[in-house]
Formats: sequence, C-alpha cells, structure tokens
Amino acid sequence: QVQLEESGGGSVQAGGSLRLTCAASGTTYSINYMAWFRQASGKEREGGAVIAVRGGTTIYAVPVKDRFTISQDNAKITLYLQMNSLKFEDTAMYYCAAVTVIWTRQFLLHANIYRYWGQGTQVTVSS
Repeated sequence: QVQLEESGGGSVQAGGSLRLTCAASGTTYSINYMAWFRQASGKEREGGAVIAVRGGTTIYAVPVKDRFTISQDNAKITLYLQMNSLKFEDTAMYYCAAVTVIWTRQFLLHANIYRYWGQGTQVTVSS
C-alpha cells in the first residue's frame, strides 16, 4: 500500500507561483508513475503532469505545459509541482496520484489508471 499526502496549496494572485509537495510512504518502491491531477468545482478531474519514477521522463497536459514543472527528490519519495505564471483558470483542488502498473504513454494522464490518491490541496488564483 502507498499513502500520499499533499501540501503547499494556498491563495495567490494571477501571475504568481506556488510549489506543491506530495509525501509518499508505504511500499514506495513499487511505484512506477506519479502524477498531479486537478479538479475545478463542477468539472471533471484532469491530468496535469506525470513523472516516471525510475527514468524521470515527464509528460504535461497542454494547459500547464511550459508553466508547471513536475519533479521528485533523489530518494523518490517526495513529488513536487512548481507552478509559475498562475492563471485564474488554474484554480482547483490538486491531487497527487501514484500507480504501480506500467502503462503506455497515451494513458498516463488518465485518472482511471491511478490506484493511490492523496486528499488534495486547494489552489486558488485570484485575477
């Protein structure tokens, strides 16, 4: 089992930055991918960024590409999301997710493949 806990959310003005952190515990050695998803009020959960834990390969959804950076620490038990140039439309609950199964690239931004989820951290961007 893997446990995930997010932190770092908050309120920021448009154009500002925030850094989210996800602390992983449990059988972390079994994780192949970790990701950040977000869900705005009244909308479906959407993928933001994914990192392959062993190789470090990253994937970004179009709305966050070139503004957000996903990374992990050397011990690979903490995940980060550096969010720059924040926009009002980035307002959402942000979730950390992890999966142990190996998937092809086309599936990695789909929430359904992720088994483990954190409780989320709220990000609010004011315009």
